Amino acid sequence: MCMKYGISLPNGWKMSLVDVKDPVDAYETMTNVAKAADETGFESVWLVDHFHTVPKPTQEVTFECMMSLAALARDTKRVRIGQIVACNSYRNPALLAKMASTLDVLSHGRLNFGIGAGWYEHEYRAYGYPFPDAPERLKMLREALQVIHAMWEQEEATFEGKYYQIRGAINQPKGVQKPHIPILIGGGGEKVTLKLVAQYGDACNVGGDRQTLQHKLDVLKQHCETVGRDFSSIHCTTGAYCSIADTDAEALALVPEGARNGLHELSLVGSPETIRQRIAILEEMGIHEIIIDFPSSTDLTPLYRFAKEFIA
Repeated sequence: MCMKYGISLPNGWKMSLVDVKDPVDAYETMTNVAKAADETGFESVWLVDHFHTVPKPTQEVTFECMMSLAALARDTKRVRIGQIVACNSYRNPALLAKMASTLDVLSHGRLNFGIGAGWYEHEYRAYGYPFPDAPERLKMLREALQVIHAMWEQEEATFEGKYYQIRGAINQPKGVQKPHIPILIGGGGEKVTLKLVAQYGDACNVGGDRQTLQHKLDVLKQHCETVGRDFSSIHCTTGAYCSIADTDAEALALVPEGARNGLHELSLVGSPETIRQRIAILEEMGIHEIIIDFPSSTDLTPLYRFAKEFIA
């Protein structure tokens, strides 16, 4: 297996564009990262689906995911694009399937479709969406995945559920990729989310330290066995913060104070040799792709160095 690498693009959600005051310049900053990834051999670029910044809502720029991906599809030529992940509750799933089909065509078949149950309560309340409890949001996600499959596989899609109904919905074009656009389901919930991956997903995105990540993959493997799914057919991804320098100490010093609490033994922070060792651990665990969060949206030096060190 050859490890693949993606990049989590700076759309403003994590206050990543606060130093760029003009919104047009902020977009160009974001797309410049995507273009650099495209040129240097990264596998994919990803956008979160959020409306307000974290750790608290502010007036800072936060670009909408689906519209931005449409532009990024035309700004890039080779790299795959995707949501990490789209919030099911923010758009009717039949419409979301239609939007994704269009995106796949705009990108000439480069879309990874990411979806999850949603969690950011402040956004729900602010935008006027109901915020049901987690079990109900997961039930909605289960129905949504069936709706999306129907929209991509049936000529006149039908589905009758508790939360969603479609009756003869036509979705043309259905996208470029066959048999359909790959679906990545985000989240590590062991009883429901990972079971949904086994049933409806082509890829997963799980995170955590070494012990947690290994446990999540083991749970997913068990769900695959239960539903009769080949675990090896699922593309397993995880996220990682990356700061690269000549020494481990220099790399750690480059990490902003607010990001240090999230670091663990698998974070890609250190010298090239240290990072190489951590990538080897992730690869041995069964991770196929690492989606990287670089410290700066404007300084592309770490991105270029990572590409030089790790991408053939």
